Amino acid sequence: MTKKRPEGNELEKRKLSMNTKIMLLTFFIIAFSFFIAGTFVLGSMIKEREKEIGQRAMLVARTVANLPEIKTALLNDNFREASKRIDDIVDEIRTINRAEYIVVMDMDRIKYSHPSKKQIGRKSRSTDLNAAFAEHYYLSKAKGEKGTTIRAFVPIMEQNKQIGVTVVGYFLPTFNDFFSEYSNEIFITFALSMIFSTFGAKALGMNIKKQIFGLEPDEIAKMYVERTETFNSMHDGIIAIDQDMKITIFNQKACEILGVDLKPSECIGKRIEEVIPDTRLPEIVNTEKPVYDQEIFVNNHSILSNRIPIVVDGKVVGAVAVFKDLTAFKKMAEELTGVKAYVQALRVQTHEYKNKLHTIAGLLHLGHTKQALEYLSQVSSEHDNVTKFLNERICNENISGLLLGKIIRGKELGITVTIDKETHFTNFPEKLDYHDFVVLLGNLIENAFDALIAADREDKAIHISIDDRDGVLAIEVSDNGIGMTDEVKARIFERGFSTKDNENRGIGLFLVKEIVEKGNGVMEVSSAPDQGTTFLITFDL
Repeated sequence: MTKKRPEGNELEKRKLSMNTKIMLLTFFIIAFSFFIAGTFVLGSMIKEREKEIGQRAMLVARTVANLPEIKTALLNDNFREASKRIDDIVDEIRTINRAEYIVVMDMDRIKYSHPSKKQIGRKSRSTDLNAAFAEHYYLSKAKGEKGTTIRAFVPIMEQNKQIGVTVVGYFLPTFNDFFSEYSNEIFITFALSMIFSTFGAKALGMNIKKQIFGLEPDEIAKMYVERTETFNSMHDGIIAIDQDMKITIFNQKACEILGVDLKPSECIGKRIEEVIPDTRLPEIVNTEKPVYDQEIFVNNHSILSNRIPIVVDGKVVGAVAVFKDLTAFKKMAEELTGVKAYVQALRVQTHEYKNKLHTIAGLLHLGHTKQALEYLSQVSSEHDNVTKFLNERICNENISGLLLGKIIRGKELGITVTIDKETHFTNFPEKLDYHDFVVLLGNLIENAFDALIAADREDKAIHISIDDRDGVLAIEVSDNGIGMTDEVKARIFERGFSTKDNENRGIGLFLVKEIVEKGNGVMEVSSAPDQGTTFLITFDL
């Protein structure tokens, strides 16, 4: 007949609670400690008792050896009378001092006293006596059928002449004897210790459970595993540190995004600068202020990061960073921007070429064939010249396309967009790519368009210059628009600040500032009301 296996709920009921585990562990520790301590203490007591018994045996042996009656009897030639006298004296002393035996022998090793009367008159052949018959005082230990005894050997001297030997023996108490002797004290001490330790263990368990919100260790372990797997399953990178700058959370996606070779578990407990020197998380702990949606360059990877302080009971105890890899987002943005720019360029070109076709059609209708051909040649030449110039001077076709689109866009708005004839662009600064430059140039030129649309003048113009010679990349975008006051100029790089009533404004120049900081560049702004604005940005190559 097979036994029914217990179900999951039954197994959970059989698990011991933390309080029970602590109490059982405390009981085991105290019991084991008592056993070890008791062994050493009783062993020490046995040694002290052995020393004490040896001193007593030696004292009794010296007392017997110095009794005048014993000496006189040993010098008596009548053995029967002498042994009777000595045995009576020794028996009385043995009884009073509770000795196991007291033996008196003459120089021929004949026993004059002994607990066993049959031994009186017999000669001892023990080799342990040899030193005693050479006038030596000493103790020795001997094991017998009844146990171990401590023996004291003392020579009997009369007028500087040895006339015999006294041997006194005491039984040594065993470990069980000591345990029996002190059993009440041991039991009371052990019982009191267990009672108080049980209460202490219960209080400790309750205090620990209070600190861990009433959870059992297996529940905490389960929560930890689930939390770790939850973080690892997220599509965003997550890194958290404590107030000592040690990593507490590092999920798998963070390793992938930042190119960290270690496993997430290997990062936990290490200082953040040992794993990634430039996360900029420690500054969140120090400043206690969050930073949202900031593009930063970490471990040679461009990421969009939210960094937030961790606050417990009003105190900052760490910081957490949640970030995304900007590579995929930039590709998506590039595609969306490209489609938008393409649609806009088609619209502008359609409008522009429609006007030009109307002009050519009008000239032909009026019979001015020669003027129509000249106009057509001029339009074609201008377009070819601009396209050729941008392709030769600009290293990236995306930036060339952006500038060409802005030139066409300016014509539609009645704004002259010119590219400096000395423009030369072949290298990107470190940490920046064409995605960044599309955002940077696009926002600067669009800001110039806005400033010129609001300006009340006829000769509206934007001048663009890019030069990367002599180890420095310099970008200048200037316009003759409405300009800015000092108050406005001081706030133009704030996220969300705009002088225009539009909820989607206030982000362009903020992004420009972020890109300049990422590339370790320097930006200068000069502007005056009704005179125009110039942005000058420089990067070291």
